[in-house]
Formats: sequence, structure tokens, C-alpha cells
Amino acid sequence: MRVSCLQQNLSRGLAIVGRAVASRSNLPVLQNVKIVTDEGMLVLTATNLDIAITTRIGAQVEEEGELTIPARLLTDFVNSLPDDRIDIVTSEDSPGVSLKCQKFEANINGTSAEDFPPIPEVDEGAIIKIAPQILRDTIDHVAFAAATEDSRPVLTGLKIEASEDKFTFAAADGFRLAVYEGKLADTMKEPIEFIIPAKSMQEVGRLIGTDDSQIEFTVTPTGTHALFNIGNVEIVSQLMPGSFPNFRSLIPSEYKHRIVLKRTEFVRAVKSASIFARDGSGIVRFQIIEGEDGGGISITSRAEELGDHQGEISGDVEGEVDDDSKIAFNSKYLAEVLDVLEEGEISFEMSNPSSPGVVKSVGKQDYTHVIMPMFVQW
Repeated sequence: MRVSCLQQNLSRGLAIVGRAVASRSNLPVLQNVKIVTDEGMLVLTATNLDIAITTRIGAQVEEEGELTIPARLLTDFVNSLPDDRIDIVTSEDSPGVSLKCQKFEANINGTSAEDFPPIPEVDEGAIIKIAPQILRDTIDHVAFAAATEDSRPVLTGLKIEASEDKFTFAAADGFRLAVYEGKLADTMKEPIEFIIPAKSMQEVGRLIGTDDSQIEFTVTPTGTHALFNIGNVEIVSQLMPGSFPNFRSLIPSEYKHRIVLKRTEFVRAVKSASIFARDGSGIVRFQIIEGEDGGGISITSRAEELGDHQGEISGDVEGEVDDDSKIAFNSKYLAEVLDVLEEGEISFEMSNPSSPGVVKSVGKQDYTHVIMPMFVQW
């Protein structure tokens, strides 16, 4: 291999595929990036076996070739180079590469590209098209609610359903549920549903640009992999086996109490209460209160032997205020959903201290977030 490319292009490409490099693995080659020349382009690929990311960068190719190089070492060295042309030449004696840029030069040992695991091919299957900004917004609103521990692997994924011109994304970790419904950019011929790792969708969200081109992803007929095409980047992700919980049955169909609050004020109040909740198992208590100006909500938290906090914010209350108009949540879960909601008014719905609470944006009815309560002594 003998190629030349710009430092900024190679640095950007390595940053893209680097998200798929395995941090720890029994296969050392998974900590490498595969470099291949193809039709006047330099193709970079990395995988951790759950997800594979491939991108292409412009290059001047004098001799074709391929090999794998330790990703972290290569990335750190390339990022340290000046913004100029980099000449890349493979060694004839052993797998390795020589990089030159101005007066900087390095020799990096690598391995044969044949040792790199093959990337699954997704040539056919159901095609789902979603406008890029809608998809990124959906991922931002849902993926954070997926479980991060593998005690129930299926909950580390997102349940995706697509039928006709609509889609639904859902994530749950046993303590909360996030559901986003939206419109597809193109009608589906046949309905499809599958579970994909939340981490894979978060990588897709990071790579979505600001242009208006549609995001197209293909799901294999066997339901084992999905391919995302995002500009000059391809992401292939494994799909997850198993049965996702019936999330629709977890959404309360009615409520006894509802209060509409300004998001900015609610965020500030939750943040203040969270300071004391850190040393109190994360518990923040909420109680709807009546007032001359329409009512509001009282927010309290306590840190044993350190102190306590109480705050009130006004809002529009629906329903009679009684002994059931109070509930306690983990402050972390509430703060995270408030972070993704748009500015404006937030509606908070509940029935009693032992039933789930529902948080929504007043102007965004396609998103629903359910939080399970914490049982406390009042």
C-alpha cells in the first residue's frame, strides 16, 4: 500500500470509526482499525462485534493494499501531526506501516487484514426511512432510558416498530419508560419490529449531520443485523433476540392529578432538591398544593444529619388536591428526562403515591415518559 491523504481527513475518519473499537477484548485485533484502499479512497473500519463502523476518506492511491493497525496509537499519532499531507506506506517485510508528515515519521506494527473479523453484509431487507433531525430527536428522547446493566439484556436495547407511515421507539430499564412516536419519510410495505442495542442507536445519533438528506436503514430478513447509511459512513449493528416488555400496558391510561409547569422553573427546582437528595438515596418528594393563584407543587428533599430543602413552584392544577396528590421519585431519573424536553410548559400527571408518574411536553404529544415512584414515609 502506498497512499497519501490530508491529516484532517484521516483524523476525522479515525474519530468516526474509533467509537466502535473494542476497549477490552480477548481478540487483540478488535483494538485495531482496518485500512483498505478502494477505488481511489481510503476505507477505515472498526468493530467490537456488536457494532461495526466504516467510513471513506479521499486519498491519492499509488498502490493498493490493506492491513490493520492499533487504533489508539494510530489516532493519537495522527492527531499530533500538523495539518498537512500524510504519506502512508506499508512494510514489505512484516505487517506494519510507515507514516510521514512534514518532518515527522513513525513506524507502527500491524497485523494482516485477513485476521480482521468479516463485517456482516446487509444487501436486502426491510428499508426504513426517517428524516435525520426527527431520528436524532427521537434517539435523544429515548436511548438514555435504556438499561446499562446486562442483568436483563433485552432492556439494554430499543424496541423499534414501523408500520405504514408511522414509527415507535421505546426504551425501559425497569424504573422508567420512554416512548416516542413519529412519522416515517416513506411508507412501509410490511410492518416490522425489532430490538437494537441502545448504544448502536446513540452512535447513529452522534453521526447524523445537519443536512436534510433522509436516513435509510435496512433490516435483514432474518432479523439479525441492521445497516445504517449516513453520508459516507456505514454502521452495521447486531439486533437483539428476546421479547421486549409490553410497554404500552405500562403507560397509565388516565390520571387523577395533573399540573402544568414551566420547564425552566421545574428544572431549577429539581436541581436544587437533588443537591440534598444525593445523601438521601436520591429521593425527592413532590406534593401538589392549592393556592390563590391556581396552585403549584412543593418539592422537598432531605440529607440525613446534614440538612433539608424545600421549594415551591406555581402551576396550573387539574384535579382535587388530597392525600393522593403526592409522590416521590429518584431525582436522577426526573432530571434526565427534563434535560431532553424542549423549553416551554411541562405537564406532570399522577394518580397516587404508588402509581407511576407521567411527564410530557405540553406542545409535544408524541413523547411520553413514565417514571416509577419510590416508596417513602410521608
